[in-house]
Amino acid sequence: MRIRTIGVEDMTMQQRAAHDEAVAGIRGRVPAPMQAWLHSPEMASHAQRLGAFLRYRTSLPPRLSELAILVTARHWTSHYEWFAHRKEAEKAGLESAIIAAIAERRPPPFTDEAGRIVYEYSKAVHETHAVTQPLHDAAVRILGERGIVELVGILGYYTLVAMTLNAFNIGLPEGEQPELAG
Repeated sequence: MRIRTIGVEDMTMQQRAAHDEAVAGIRGRVPAPMQAWLHSPEMASHAQRLGAFLRYRTSLPPRLSELAILVTARHWTSHYEWFAHRKEAEKAGLESAIIAAIAERRPPPFTDEAGRIVYEYSKAVHETHAVTQPLHDAAVRILGERGIVELVGILGYYTLVAMTLNAFNIGLPEGEQPELAG
């Protein structure tokens, strides 16, 4: 890791407050990128609160949220993000063939329109930095305006997570191997 991990005993009051807020929240632990964010405790506090909302409390069902997160992890080749969310995507019912296709950068075999729309919208935002009007209209029809806003929030937040994990070389847990090719 390229940044010093701050032990609880060495944290400032602000760092400890951000740490304790994360541990007391819905996750019950400090998320991996927070190891870096704690060097800016105000950022850590805001980021982990936004992340808790985007991960657990949006209008999107977990299957679609985890799909968007996997598309983001694959876009950034963020090994830790992929490791953590592949398992969550499986628990949420995302089919293994879809997960494998995303990992291999192939078009996934969607059988549902909502999954296809979330995938296409996510890919468009990441790859072209824009969304065509027909794709946007289809997404509004399927997810609603609130759903689209929250989808873009998920993509942005998990881009921050991926960038943090990659920039500070926050690695996989001991004994785990990367699943994504470069």
